[in-house]
Amino acid sequence: MSQQFGKGCHLHLIDGSAFIFRAYHALPPLTRKSDGLPIGAVSGFVNMLQRYIEGNTGPDAATHVAVIFDKGSHTFRNDMYDQYKANRDAMPEDLRPQMPLTREATRAFNIACEEIEGFEADDIIATLSHQARDAGGRVTIVSSDKDLMQLVGGGVEMLDPMKNKRIDDEGVHEKFGVGPNRVVDVQALAGDSVDNVPGAPGIGIKTAALLINEYGDLESLLDRASEIKQPKRRQTLIDHRAQIELSKRLVQLDCEMELPFDLDSLEIKDPDSETLLAFLGEMEFRTVLKRIADRMGVEAPVIADAAPVEIDTPDAVPFDAEKYECVSDITALQTWIDRIYARGYVAVDTETTSLNEMRAQLVGISLCVTPGEACYIPLTHKGGKADDLFGNDDLADGQMGFEDCLNLLTPMLQDPSIVKIGQNMKYDTKIFANLGITVAPIDDTMLMSYAMHGGMHNHGMDLLSEKYLSHTPIPIKPLLGTGKSAITFDRVPVADAVPYAAEDADITLRLWQMFKPKLHTVGVTTVYETLERPLVPVLAQMERNGIKVDRDTLSRMSNAFSQKMASLEADIHEKAGRSFNVGSPKQLGEILFDEMSLPGGKKGKTGAYSTGADILEDLATEHEMPGLVLDWRQLSKLKSTYTDALQDHINADTGRVHTSYSIAGANTGRLASTDPNLQNIPIRSEEGRRIREAFVAGEGKVLVSLDYSQIELRILAHIAGIDALKQAFKDGQDIHAMTASEMFDVPMDEMTPDIRRQAKAINFGVIYGISGFGLARNLRIPRGEAQGFIDRYFERFPGIRAYMDETVQFAKDHGYVQTLFGRKIHTPEINAKGPGAGFAKRGAINAPIQGTAADVIRRAMVRMPEAIADLPAKMLLQVHDELIFEVDEAAADDLITIARDIMENASDPAVKLDVKLAVDAGRGKNWAEAH
Repeated sequence: MSQQFGKGCHLHLIDGSAFIFRAYHALPPLTRKSDGLPIGAVSGFVNMLQRYIEGNTGPDAATHVAVIFDKGSHTFRNDMYDQYKANRDAMPEDLRPQMPLTREATRAFNIACEEIEGFEADDIIATLSHQARDAGGRVTIVSSDKDLMQLVGGGVEMLDPMKNKRIDDEGVHEKFGVGPNRVVDVQALAGDSVDNVPGAPGIGIKTAALLINEYGDLESLLDRASEIKQPKRRQTLIDHRAQIELSKRLVQLDCEMELPFDLDSLEIKDPDSETLLAFLGEMEFRTVLKRIADRMGVEAPVIADAAPVEIDTPDAVPFDAEKYECVSDITALQTWIDRIYARGYVAVDTETTSLNEMRAQLVGISLCVTPGEACYIPLTHKGGKADDLFGNDDLADGQMGFEDCLNLLTPMLQDPSIVKIGQNMKYDTKIFANLGITVAPIDDTMLMSYAMHGGMHNHGMDLLSEKYLSHTPIPIKPLLGTGKSAITFDRVPVADAVPYAAEDADITLRLWQMFKPKLHTVGVTTVYETLERPLVPVLAQMERNGIKVDRDTLSRMSNAFSQKMASLEADIHEKAGRSFNVGSPKQLGEILFDEMSLPGGKKGKTGAYSTGADILEDLATEHEMPGLVLDWRQLSKLKSTYTDALQDHINADTGRVHTSYSIAGANTGRLASTDPNLQNIPIRSEEGRRIREAFVAGEGKVLVSLDYSQIELRILAHIAGIDALKQAFKDGQDIHAMTASEMFDVPMDEMTPDIRRQAKAINFGVIYGISGFGLARNLRIPRGEAQGFIDRYFERFPGIRAYMDETVQFAKDHGYVQTLFGRKIHTPEINAKGPGAGFAKRGAINAPIQGTAADVIRRAMVRMPEAIADLPAKMLLQVHDELIFEVDEAAADDLITIARDIMENASDPAVKLDVKLAVDAGRGKNWAEAH
């Protein structure tokens, strides 16, 4: 019998969109085996709902519940302000078909599922919260969305489901500096870049809270703005009053919607087993289907044609954090070392004060030799409380002496008879290297996963644990906190650190025991043993070497860029006939298409004109101003991303920038560079090339650059069997001129730069699956003419079209493509329909070429340390097809000779290429000179 909502009732309102996007971004792509339908987000959503239901017990349990969704992207706020949420990225193509399935999942669990056209989920939640509160009930909003914090109070609270943290009046005040009743005032002033709410320029949350607390409310503040002492702040509030008032209307939730349902209809009901299990079966969620069926005490329906699980889970020992040991003396540690020698391997993990290995201090070490049995050795935990940032720095009790621990562990860590197993072992080896310890030999579960599952999902420990061990690791955030109140691991109490840290080693060992034997079964042992594992110490040393950066050069460039941007702005304003914010796409669009009446103006869904680079490039062929804007944008990016940001990355102790390479970052085997990213410094523009002038050699040394010449075209000629290309490379011809001659029937001695440029664009474009539309834009020619170029290209080089067709078909048949060295790049979306299909096909075509090139340079890097060991030289950077060295000036010639030989013959003996690889070399006092 239905219970009427009133006093004693407790309503839970779940933010459905937050659940979905959390599931989508946290979990790997997953497709239904029977038809390739994307279902990864649905799977995660189902598991979150199931966990919610299982946790809804006790005196605080909900009596009524609803999952609230957004319906469509256009709401009444878009009518109020056409730029509202205009900066949001389009929904990923593989998520779009999953959205209706999450609604089906909610209904299958017999939970109310509500959405209303023209309104956001937040408005529905706001209205229900007020109705429930007014009826005498309690409300818990299951979300961490700051926009909902205005609803807190009077029986309404929030629950952050990821942190399992309740947000009450105090929590809101901690976030906004005001109570819930003034949140919208602060948001109206501060604006919101996520939702594109303009606010008051230059006023952030802190200043907004200060003003609201001083003047009481927004209206009083705006009425009395002339009293504010700070001139800039006063003028901002006066000049932008209308914009601030609009912002308040945008962030204010509608608490009085007319709802087509009432609170009573949200009463919790048990799911119907037949409906729920039918849905889970239809989605082919075998694990959760069996688990729920068992709990319901019914037989799980059989899913036809069940695909074999790729990796079998070994007989699992339950995870039990209480069994983990805290090692705090020599005797206990010696016992562990004895166990390690008896086994011949150990999983190792370090806890530190920072993710930056060059600055991190070792806090503790975890070890595991048997699943379920792990230990943590605390070394430098501080005695102050976890939430006391200014607590005492004395060491906490119950820890082992730092030197005593390392004296015992170092022989084992360096012993060639003991395998040290880690998850992202490069990090841990660098931490130990900072202490003078060379850890070897190693195994790395992250790289094993990468070798087996490249292209399927990411390879972080949490995901691997959930996917392959069905275990959710203890989260780090509750221990460290977030934002300004976050602490470093040395401030975590030892008792709290032990289960978290030891579990990491336990998980790593279990993953290793599962993955290691599968490398052979999946056929990637050679990839792991020759391309992944041996690269770890090479990259670790390169990262520790770093590259010297001249701060003064960067500062001068930054100032020069500022001056040039100001000059460009003046020119742009002159061409426009008035001043405006060049960095505002909206204002630029109005100038170009409304005021200057330039052709080609197209408005997006928000009503604003598109002013992307492609639009401006088209306009720049006819008008000067769009070209000036493109130049301004490029300078702005160079300044913010490089000349300004790079200065912050210079290590105070070394005077060098120490980038970090991700081995498992790109599906094709390419390395990714982060903190800072040194692989995306543009080289096509003069200003971009100048940034490389700031990367300099040490005293008495030079930088040497060795760069593969057109390696991907050479690999294409080999893979696709293009005899004309092979011969051209063999004869040392200008490959782009040769292509132009073949395509356009122009003799080589009559070749013009323009014809060669077109052929070059086609050569490189074809490798990346360029369309006629894309080529037309690159060459600034009509689309029909560009498509004609591509058609003629395939006629002259039929082997390329055959290679493309065969590669796509192989991907469809097998679910992956391969490099010449056996690296598998999975293509889970290759059979997808819609706009994403073209992208998946282009990726499949390019992956064997780009992946083979990446494998070649990996092989060269692995061999390089031994080859140059007797030279006064160090390898510093890898930038895709280029290696950068620092060497004594007198030894530069020897280095070039040796390194070039290693690089040009890197594919041997595994792959004998039909086209010989060629390497260009240069040297100089800075990177620009060397390149």
